[in-house]
Amino acid sequence: MAEAPGRRVLHDTGADTARGIALVNLCFLLLTLGDVATVWVLPMLGAAGAMLGRGALGAASVAMLALGRRGGLFRLRPVRWRLVAVRSFIHALATLTWYVAWTWSLGLADSYAIGYAAPLLMIILARPMLGERVGWPRGLATAIGFLGMLVMVRPGGDLWRPAALLLAGGVCGMALSRNLTRLLATSETPECLAFWLMVAHLPVGAVMLALGFPVPRVNAAVVVGVLILGITNGIAHWLYSRACSLAPIAALAPYEYTGLAWAIPLGFIAFGQVPSATTIGGAVVVVAAGLYILYREQRRGRAERAAMPLDAPLP
Repeated sequence: MAEAPGRRVLHDTGADTARGIALVNLCFLLLTLGDVATVWVLPMLGAAGAMLGRGALGAASVAMLALGRRGGLFRLRPVRWRLVAVRSFIHALATLTWYVAWTWSLGLADSYAIGYAAPLLMIILARPMLGERVGWPRGLATAIGFLGMLVMVRPGGDLWRPAALLLAGGVCGMALSRNLTRLLATSETPECLAFWLMVAHLPVGAVMLALGFPVPRVNAAVVVGVLILGITNGIAHWLYSRACSLAPIAALAPYEYTGLAWAIPLGFIAFGQVPSATTIGGAVVVVAAGLYILYREQRRGRAERAAMPLDAPLP
């Protein structure tokens, strides 16, 4: 049967999955850089200013990426625009819960502890939403990564306060938007998915200002922070969208945990935070779980290429 115009078939091959894993690791490095910049300037910028800065500079960054590719700005045009809009606003509102939680003094490590429920939710939703076969190796690696995260942040009973409960709702939205990215990868370009996600932050930020949220105070430090925040997030979401067109959610989800591994050196550089022995030990577990998935997919890719006829085109 011929494919519908504008639709692509997503495959689950070892070679493509390995490439998707590489992209998503770079994505979470950039997102962590953006988080550090946000926490740095949030007292002066405010949650509304962070939403506006992220949206404007992130969208501009993705538009520049589109200009450098075949089709140019036409790559930003959505095919299933209603679902693109729903996914974009879900993610923008999820982002808002992070910024508000940080302004309510929820620590970065505690917020990551709550946020890392997302990979498990993504895998739970992968079967009904996407029809993906998760398989025990990917599921086991995700569970091990989650245990490693718990070793790092050691969330206690005092974690569950209003800011944390607000963020928990946002994490559910974030997991849903991640899976929608994979679903929409059949018809939308990575540039389209990243661009409209960034754009959705702008009306949300504008409504916040209209509701009386603090007006941003601008100085040189804020400008630098907003530039880092916006550009890293725009490029990161483009990378994530591209990764979702290459690899299934169940293979990508464990790499959500690498954010805290990146945050250890970045936290020391930016805020002088010295990680504890348990934090380092947990980071080793997280990295090991991710490397296991990567090794398995690379091995699967080699087996697939070895099984191909000699005259078959390479994937």
